[in-house]
Amino acid sequence: MLSAVPSAALKSGRETSSQSPPRLPRHPPAAARRQLRSSSSPRARRRPQQRLAQVPQRRGHSSSSSGLTASFSSSSCVVLSPACFAWTPGSSLVFGRTPPFGVDAHVLWITTTVGGWDATLVFGCLHRVRAACKRALASLAAGLRALAALLKSVLRTLARFSYGYGAKVRDACTARLGACLLQLRKARSRELIKQAIQDNDFMKNLETVQIKEITDCMYPVEYAQDSLIIKEGDVGSVVYVMEEGKVEVTKENKFLCTLGPGKVFGELAILYNCTRTATVKAVSDCKLWAIERQCFQTIMMRTGLVRQSEYTEFLKSVPTFRKLPEETLVKISDVLEETTYAQGDYIIRQGARGDTFFIISKGTVKVTRKAPEEASSTGEEIFIRTLHRGDFFGEKALQGEECRTANIIADDPEGVTCLVIDRDSFNQLMSNIDEIRGKQYDEDVGARQRINEEFANLKLSDLRVIATLGVGGFGRVELVQSMQDPMRSFALKVMKKAQIVETRQQQHIMSEKMILEEANCDFIIKLYKTFKDRKYLYMLLEPCLGGELWTILRDRGNFDDNTTRFYTACVVEAFDYLHARNIIYRDLKPENMLLDVQGYIKLVDFGFAKKLVNGRKTWTFCGTPEYVAPEVILNRGHDISADYWSLGVLMFELLTGAPPFTDPDFMKTYNIILKGIDAIDFPRCITRNATALIKKLCRDNPNERLGYGKGGIRDIMKHKWFDGFNWEGLHTRTLKPPIIPQVRHMTDTSNFDRYPPDTDGPPPDDMTGWDANF
Repeated sequence: MLSAVPSAALKSGRETSSQSPPRLPRHPPAAARRQLRSSSSPRARRRPQQRLAQVPQRRGHSSSSSGLTASFSSSSCVVLSPACFAWTPGSSLVFGRTPPFGVDAHVLWITTTVGGWDATLVFGCLHRVRAACKRALASLAAGLRALAALLKSVLRTLARFSYGYGAKVRDACTARLGACLLQLRKARSRELIKQAIQDNDFMKNLETVQIKEITDCMYPVEYAQDSLIIKEGDVGSVVYVMEEGKVEVTKENKFLCTLGPGKVFGELAILYNCTRTATVKAVSDCKLWAIERQCFQTIMMRTGLVRQSEYTEFLKSVPTFRKLPEETLVKISDVLEETTYAQGDYIIRQGARGDTFFIISKGTVKVTRKAPEEASSTGEEIFIRTLHRGDFFGEKALQGEECRTANIIADDPEGVTCLVIDRDSFNQLMSNIDEIRGKQYDEDVGARQRINEEFANLKLSDLRVIATLGVGGFGRVELVQSMQDPMRSFALKVMKKAQIVETRQQQHIMSEKMILEEANCDFIIKLYKTFKDRKYLYMLLEPCLGGELWTILRDRGNFDDNTTRFYTACVVEAFDYLHARNIIYRDLKPENMLLDVQGYIKLVDFGFAKKLVNGRKTWTFCGTPEYVAPEVILNRGHDISADYWSLGVLMFELLTGAPPFTDPDFMKTYNIILKGIDAIDFPRCITRNATALIKKLCRDNPNERLGYGKGGIRDIMKHKWFDGFNWEGLHTRTLKPPIIPQVRHMTDTSNFDRYPPDTDGPPPDDMTGWDANF
C-alpha cells in the first residue's frame, strides 16, 4: 500500500508516531542501518569492527628435546626456547636472557622503544617459562596453549606495573601482547568458526573466500553465567558463533532450545536493521566469536565488486570485447561462469565443434596439436605453447560455430579455473543490450510541465483531510479534498522528517520523489506536487479509490487464472516502463498494488526504487521478506532481474492466497528462499503453464530468469500462460478488468480498511537541510 504516512499537520496538526527501538551500544564500529519493512500483524500486514588488529600468520614451528621454537613471519618474530623468549616488532620489543644491565639469568626482562626513548622492564623468574616450554613439546596445540597462558601472565603483570616507566610503555606492551594473544586464540578457533558457518542453513550459502574473510574479521566476546546475550525486542547488529559454554533460547518467555559450541545464532541481524526475535541467555560461562553487520555487508559487497572488476579487466584484454562500453562489459562479466579442470583434463579437443569462449583466471594450460599424418598412427601431439592467467581462447566461437584447431589441456598441479561464456548466452545478452540501447522512447515531454502549471498555485492549506487511507512506518496516507475544487480529491502521503533521519532513509525518500516526478505511465501512480515544513514531508498523489489488491485477495482467498493474468500483466507493463529506464522497483507485493476507479492496477510506494547507473548492480538489502530474491539475501548485488523473481512470487500468491516462501520466523523464510522454487510444492489450483512461468521467473541464477535474456520482458508477454491475452487492449485501457470496484464519489473510502484517528502529538522539528530539494 501507499507506504503508510501520517495525517500530518494538515488541519489537526497531529501526527502518528512510530516508536523506533532503542539503539544498542555499537562495538566494534557502527553498524550500517538497513530498513526492511514489516508490520505487527503477521498476516494482515505481513511484510514487514573493527578489523581485529592482526598479527602475522604462523610461518612454521619445530620441537626437540631442548624446547619449542615458534616463529612468526612479517614484521614480528617470536622465538620461544627454555632459556629465551624474544619478540621484535616494528617498535623493538625484546624478551631476552641477559638484560643490558646484567641481572640474574632467571629474570624475564623487556626492552621497548616508545616515542624515541628506551625503557627496560623487569619481571619474575624464567623457570616458569622453561616449564611451559617443556610441557609444549607434546604437540603444537599444547605449545600454543602454554604460550597463551604465559602471555596472559605477562599481561596481568603489566596491568599491575604502574611505576617507573610510564603509561606509554605499559600501553604499548599491552597492545602488542594483546594482539598476539588474540591471534593465538583465533588460530585455535578458526576451524570451529568455519565449520559452524558451513553447518548454518543461511551462512553455508556463502562463498569460500567470503567465509574466510568473515572468520578473519570475527572478534572474541565472553559472557558470564546468567548474562543476557540477546534480548527479544532489542535492535541487533551482531551475529555470534559459540566456542565454549551453553546458551538457552526463549521466545515470549517460552523455552525453545539450548545451543552449544559450534552453533551460530543472531544471523538475521547481519542482513538488516531489525529487532531480535528471541532471547538468548548464557546457561554457563560462554566464549563466543562475533561479527558486526557493517563488517559482514562490507565483505559481501567487496568480494562481489572485486570479482566484477577482475572479470571486466579480463574482458578488456580480449579484442572481441575491447571496444565495448563499460556497462556492456559489466553485463558480460555477470554471466561468466567459473569452471574448474584437474591437471591433464582436455578443456578443448582439436577437431571438435565449439561454441564456448574461455578466459584463464587461475593456473596454466598447454596448447598442443596433432602431429602430421605420417605420425598420426602413434597419436603423438606437438606442443605449441603455454597459456597463463589472463590469457583466453575460443573467442571465434562467439561469432559462429568453430571447429577447434588445437587441444587445450589443463597443466597445473593445483588445477585450472576458467571463466566461461557460451555463444547463445553471449548473443542473448548482446541482443538485449542493443535493443535497450537502440530503443526510442516516445516521451510526452510536456506532461510534467502541464502538471506543474496545473498545481502551481495549490497550497497545503488548501487541502482538507477526509479520512486515513493507510498507516505505515513514517506516518499516514490521507484522502484529502481541494477546497478550491471540491470535486477533486487526492492521496496525501505525509512523512515525519525526524523519523526519516533517525532511520537513515533520506536517500530513499529523495529517490522516490525523483522517480515519481519523471514517471509518465498509466500503471504507476502519479505525483502531482510536494510540500514540506519543519516537521513533515508531503507528496500529493493521484487517488486510487478502488483500494489495495491485498484487501481483495484477503477477502476472496485467491484468484483464478484470468484474474491473476490481468493483474500480472499490469505489473509487466509497469516493469517494462521502469526497466527500460534502468529503474529497479524492489517492493512488489499486493499491498503496493492499488486499483483505480476503473479496476486497473497502479504500482505505489517507490521508497525502494532506484535508478541503476551504467547497468551496474546495487547492494542495498531491502524489500519484503517473502519477496526478496536469493542474491539480495546473500548480498551478491542485484539488478532488474530481482524484480522478475518477485513477479513469480506475486503470481503464486495471487493464485493460492499465500506466497511460496513464508514462515513466521524471517530467518527461516530466507532459508526457504535459498533452497529454491523447485523445493516448493505447487497446489493443483496452479495450472501447468502458470507453474512453468513461475519457475522460469524464480530461477536461482538471475541471468537465467525469463525477461532478463535476449527478448527482454517480451519473453514474458509471449509465454504460453499469456496466450490469447489482449496486450493492446490493456495498454490502451480498453480491456475490461476482472474486478471493477464500487466507488460512489471522489471521497468514498469504503474500499479501504478503517484506521483510528491520529492521537499522537507532533514530532520534533528537523531543520538539518537534507530535504532542500524536496
